[in-house]
Amino acid sequence: MAGHEIPEPKDRKPLADPGSEPRTVDEARHACDPAFRHGVVVGFDGSTSSERALAYAIGMAGRSGSGLIIVHVANRLPTTVWAGCEPPVFVDVPDHRTEVLGLELASADYLSEVPWVLVERGGDICHELEEVGREYAADAIVVGSTHGIVGRIFGSVAGRLARRAQRPVVVIP
Repeated sequence: MAGHEIPEPKDRKPLADPGSEPRTVDEARHACDPAFRHGVVVGFDGSTSSERALAYAIGMAGRSGSGLIIVHVANRLPTTVWAGCEPPVFVDVPDHRTEVLGLELASADYLSEVPWVLVERGGDICHELEEVGREYAADAIVVGSTHGIVGRIFGSVAGRLARRAQRPVVVIP
């Protein structure tokens, strides 16, 4: 539209500082609260074994004077059935369990002794716990052990994580 210009509103705030360097997507995603750097990461899904892991992690964070990063990994389901020709595509399923867990944790008295944050992720549990541990430069990752048949067949999260993690992994029976 030649000849017609729309004036900028006077109260409009700039979206970005023109003199600042743009951040990459990875830098923006992995920004974390510095108060929780070198904290204790714990995998939590509300199960009995994860509750025991949380109790241990609370004590560990309290003794070291660090923060607690509670991680809930949401479910991922295949959108197609793998018929041998193409691998399945995975999508994140809305998991309202994280909201329920967050409310339960917020009202729990036993978490009042340490600073904590709840992080929700989607994907492979081992990968996401290690990724959160890397982002927060965690001193340790605490997980509960698996006692079921599925863990024996496919390998437990604790066993897989202990083999591949770049930081100490504490497995609570």
